[in-house]
Amino acid sequence: MSQAFASLKLVNANRQNNIEPIQFRRNKLNEKLKIQIAIAQAMSRGETFTQKRMKKITDKVSGQTSLVEVDKRVKTWWFTNTDTKKIAVQLFYGNKVIDLAKGKNAVEVSSSDELMVVLSKLQEGVLDGFLDANIEMTSKFLRARFKNLN
Repeated sequence: MSQAFASLKLVNANRQNNIEPIQFRRNKLNEKLKIQIAIAQAMSRGETFTQKRMKKITDKVSGQTSLVEVDKRVKTWWFTNTDTKKIAVQLFYGNKVIDLAKGKNAVEVSSSDELMVVLSKLQEGVLDGFLDANIEMTSKFLRARFKNLN
């Protein structure tokens, strides 16, 4: 053994990459909520929110591929109800709406200022585990749809 390795303390270590499935789902939903909060903040300042992603493009003439940064389309999780003229905020896991309570899938908001407060409270609830059962049920539904495709 060389002198460089002789001075090092060598151990057998195993990296733990396993994260609890419910914690993984919470983190995933939390990241999406961060984007929704950023969209709401940009809208309140009168700006447009853009999220970037890298896309691989192949030149048809030379056949050479290159990475190009393009805008990613981001949908808002809220809409204005035409009857009540109030904003309804929904949570999505994948492309499925999460039920917040039995038979209730949205939070009614009266103004755009209140929208950011509601999104922050939803984010806090997700991180605290308040919606774990609802997220799990939605996740099972989405997995079942993928199994039916195969």
